[in-house]
Amino acid sequence: MKRFKNEEILDWARDVFDIEAEGILGLKRILNEDFLETLKILSDCKGRIVVTGMGKAGIIGQKFSATLSSTGTSSFWLHAAEAVHGDLGRIKEDDVVAVLSYSGETEEVKTLIPFVKKIGARIIAFTANSNSSLARYSDSVVNVRINREACALGLAPTTSTTAMLAACDAISVILMKIKGFQEKDFALFHPRGSLGRRLLLKVRDIMRKGKFNPVVHEEALVKDVLVKITSSHAGAAVIVDSANRLIGIFTDGDLRRNLERFPHLLKNKIKDVMTKNPVTVNDNDLASEALKVLEKKKIDEVPVVDDYNHPVGMLDIQDLIAAGII
Repeated sequence: MKRFKNEEILDWARDVFDIEAEGILGLKRILNEDFLETLKILSDCKGRIVVTGMGKAGIIGQKFSATLSSTGTSSFWLHAAEAVHGDLGRIKEDDVVAVLSYSGETEEVKTLIPFVKKIGARIIAFTANSNSSLARYSDSVVNVRINREACALGLAPTTSTTAMLAACDAISVILMKIKGFQEKDFALFHPRGSLGRRLLLKVRDIMRKGKFNPVVHEEALVKDVLVKITSSHAGAAVIVDSANRLIGIFTDGDLRRNLERFPHLLKNKIKDVMTKNPVTVNDNDLASEALKVLEKKKIDEVPVVDDYNHPVGMLDIQDLIAAGII
């Protein structure tokens, strides 16, 4: 096999980037009223956006459908060949069918069009040929024409699929803006992603509770509190009054600070050595907001209370790390 110089290989890569960038920038110059009409049809759609195509254009279509779905526009991918073998039943009259075909003359696509028209769904074409069969029977056309492919032979879909993807991304982003799609909406569709965890997880979902959240009465002795903290594998205990309202916290720091003040510390009542009126968070707070409290106060854990100031849990910095908030 012939060997090539490193700089020669890098030049080839630069050429591909230049050609594909040129193709995308070329789309900016041919934006027109058809593009606006496409957006109107999509934003007014009462059903779903059905995306279909074949080959490399079909792969771009799958990504387009996935992007739409994750950004607030209900969509699904339909293989053009499978559609005419029974899957046409998935298309409804209120849907919009986005068809991706660079030539606009792909046989499977041409076969599909009259049946979609019969169902009554509207058709949007992503094609480079405004005189193609696909374009002629579509309600609007997104022009994705490019000057040349980046392929050395000028044959393999390269610049054309990049341009098609860019056009689909532009439409997806604009639809997000039209629909007022926000971070909280994005998180709803990505609950397992880092953004979803930050925006949707509440303190109650990750706090330590039950036996891992030692709660003691204000009249308890320090020695008994320490035993309870140890048996709970906790770093602190919360102190309550007779109405079960949180009035204090006792931490390792409190223990060290009071050892000199009270020679017989272990026999003292916890109410005499606790930190009164500690910082708390509500169990309904977002975990991301609780993290800000910990960071601002420079503490590692914070008691969790309900709306009546009853202690319901303890939130530790390690809980936030384990939940992926940090």
